[in-house]
Amino acid sequence: MITLEPPASSGNSSATRSVEEVKQVAEAKQPARILIVEDEYLIALEIEHRLRDAGFDVTGIAVTADEAISMAELGRPDLAIMDIRLAGHKDGVQAAIELFTKLGIRSVFASAHADAKTRDRGSAASPIAWLQKPYTAEALIKLIKQHLG
Repeated sequence: MITLEPPASSGNSSATRSVEEVKQVAEAKQPARILIVEDEYLIALEIEHRLRDAGFDVTGIAVTADEAISMAELGRPDLAIMDIRLAGHKDGVQAAIELFTKLGIRSVFASAHADAKTRDRGSAASPIAWLQKPYTAEALIKLIKQHLG
């Protein structure tokens, strides 16, 4: 195991930390990384603004399922805020399933389309939750904080 040693003059052996411990401390202080998948521009900007104000790191805003997958592969977010109806030929359920099965990224579905059939399709993505539009930014932030601890 590699350790980081304090200067010899300090004499403080409790200050010795492994590289793994240093990485864990650094990771614990980093804000949660969130991908927004929303094709309504003003809604996406509002969500981004509110999440950043709450201390989260927004890795990007995707408007299509394919764009969401590409952005997630590069940015490795901790979770995605996923609308159901998106621009392009794939919907948010398909994108969320792909994010979960390929990358292990779970989603919060935030959509006006949360009927039983859609929820049933979405269960394959192991969603964190469903938020019915219109929802408040406070409700979204509270949900994210509860999930991420």
